[in-house]
Amino acid sequence: MPIAKAQPGKTLLNGADHTLILIDHQSQMSFATKSIDATVLRNNTALVSKAAAEFKVPTILTTVAAESFSGPIYDEIQSVFPDQKPIDRTTMNTWEDQRIADRVNAIGKGRIVMAGLWTSVCIVGPALSALDQGFEVYVITDASGDITAEAHDMAVQRMVQAGARPITSLQYLLELQRDWARGETYDQTVKTAVANGGAYGLGLVYAKSMFNASEGH
Repeated sequence: MPIAKAQPGKTLLNGADHTLILIDHQSQMSFATKSIDATVLRNNTALVSKAAAEFKVPTILTTVAAESFSGPIYDEIQSVFPDQKPIDRTTMNTWEDQRIADRVNAIGKGRIVMAGLWTSVCIVGPALSALDQGFEVYVITDASGDITAEAHDMAVQRMVQAGARPITSLQYLLELQRDWARGETYDQTVKTAVANGGAYGLGLVYAKSMFNASEGH
């Protein structure tokens, strides 16, 4: 019989065990994205960015043809990483850009978490490539999108079949926090959840306002 131990599972993420890559969250890519509302998508990328910054996750920002066609990366991302200039590519597959490979290798994490536009091209490409080279891959599905719901869903299925693990943006934040008694990140986690966590964040505001309640007590 297995023995229960009060410790997290090995596939759960923490801030020190992975690299986050945010790919092509740009205006031109967003115009044709129909699998998720643009406002929701921008909110979710803000949530993911804030979570990564809070938990000191090494983060790579990348764009495609930013100055000639696709426009700048979302301000929801850039404002969280104001000193980081996105790596601008010509390749649809981020993983085929040597600068990305060099940065991934310099960071030295065996797990890659990624999100971006579009799921069927700009996420499938690097996800399958990273898996093929022995990395563990997690895809934040609601911080990604595609030209149709079918295109997004089929892309996610293809990656899952290859071994990628799908997660969502709020799940990403809460998985990194994982214990409300973790005081050094508690306040910022709650602040991020209130700002970008939708109805859950609204519930936190209600509990604090009405009962002065919090998960950590």
